[in-house]
Amino acid sequence: MSEIAKAFAINDALKQLGVEKINKGTSTGNENFGNGAEIISSSPVDGAEIARVTTTTADDYDKVVAAAQTAFKDWRLKPAPLRGEVVRQFGDELRRLKEPLGKLVSYEMGKSYQEGLGEVQEMIDICDFAVGLSRQLHGLTMHSERPGHRMYEQYHPLGIVGIISAFNFPVAVWAWNTALAWVCGDVCIWKPSEKTPLTGIACQNIIAKVLKDNNLPEGISCLVNGDYKVGEMMTTDKRVPLISATGSTRMGKIVASKVGERLGKSLLELGGNNAIIVTPDADIKMTVIGAVFGAVGTAGQRCTSTRRLIVHDSMYDKVKTAVVDAYKQLKIGNPLDENNHVGPLIDKDAVKGYQNALTKVVEEGGKVIVEGGVLEGKGFESGCYVKPAIAEAENSFEIVQHETFAPVLYLLKYSGNVENALDLQNGVNQGLSSAIMTNNLREAEHFLSVAGSDCGIANVNIGTSGAEIGGAFGGEKDTGGGRESGSDAWKIYMRRQTNTINYTTELPLAQGIKFDL
Repeated sequence: MSEIAKAFAINDALKQLGVEKINKGTSTGNENFGNGAEIISSSPVDGAEIARVTTTTADDYDKVVAAAQTAFKDWRLKPAPLRGEVVRQFGDELRRLKEPLGKLVSYEMGKSYQEGLGEVQEMIDICDFAVGLSRQLHGLTMHSERPGHRMYEQYHPLGIVGIISAFNFPVAVWAWNTALAWVCGDVCIWKPSEKTPLTGIACQNIIAKVLKDNNLPEGISCLVNGDYKVGEMMTTDKRVPLISATGSTRMGKIVASKVGERLGKSLLELGGNNAIIVTPDADIKMTVIGAVFGAVGTAGQRCTSTRRLIVHDSMYDKVKTAVVDAYKQLKIGNPLDENNHVGPLIDKDAVKGYQNALTKVVEEGGKVIVEGGVLEGKGFESGCYVKPAIAEAENSFEIVQHETFAPVLYLLKYSGNVENALDLQNGVNQGLSSAIMTNNLREAEHFLSVAGSDCGIANVNIGTSGAEIGGAFGGEKDTGGGRESGSDAWKIYMRRQTNTINYTTELPLAQGIKFDL
């Protein structure tokens, strides 16, 4: 075990979560198996091997689906408030294990310990939301055009929900989906990222205990581990009516195509290329806080990370100086040490993507004003630590048009009115998160209007990064159009049914049609 793992009691966290050195990465609840090859889970914090996880074979997968199908027949008949009670208990277990799970998230993924704790808190929050929702799965009643008839609509569970999650939020996104799916009466099969398999096993252990304590079928929550081939088993399987997938736009297009071929449903949360607009009426202090955290939080590996800072020419030099000065104060290092602001990238492939972006922006005519680079030496042995960088650029640059999952911030300039800034902000293929910094009410309202931001999330005087579970989360264009978490996002996990009841002794037809016998 590394010195960092010892110092921060990683082994204690693993024991509390029931994660052994070699883990069975396939589970139908309390039964754990997995007959495929091993995945080595290594920490980007120190490069050390944490554990090994066995992957899911085709035979394993069929066993999982069979368990989920059996469980669904029982689970769907439980009253929704009872399903909510199970989710409440799951939330309580997360409260009890918040610190060790947050520590594992930090160590396996590389985000700061505070962010790891925050991610587990999101899981707890969505459980609370789902508990309330379990008593509010409302339909509508409509007036029929035929006398003596009543019409209404209701929602029924879909069946099996397949969840494919990404490494950057290894537990929260699963919880956003599964907590709502469970109260809706669905059962879930989860494929976590192969880069963060241990957090998936830890979560499965937690919910398996809750299900066992309530004498409920194991297959309500199932886990499969592996690479894209395991994902393909899910996306091509007609027994899985909904696939919720989080990841790159490239991956999402493949998922959408495969699921669409079998006329299934997909919920896609894909790439972002998020911008903050800074107008002449912006508060500089708030701008710096929002922009810097948005750009360097989670080492720039959030789908909502700030990639572009679009600044009015009258404010440009002032904002540029303030942001550059703020970068000088950043501390990079072990994310479990709460004195540090920035941890590592997930792996060396991510480092290559970061280096390529900085090379490309210069080749296209940009200028790096806060130098990047890979950190070496004591504390940086994993080779995954990089310096957050800033480059002056143009929105039309090819590299600016693409999402780089790393702490690279592009500084862009606009002149004239806010419409010109919006043209730049909206002038990319992605449409997830956006923000404007202004104290001008007209600018703020225009930004939020139909002619304003084309993103699924639009914020005023806060950054692009971070979202509350009460609102639906997701974006437009190449971001996929999906919505998870709050508001009425629960409807994607259910099928809608319209019902008509005739309580008369006559059988009138709709639209006044006559059919006399």
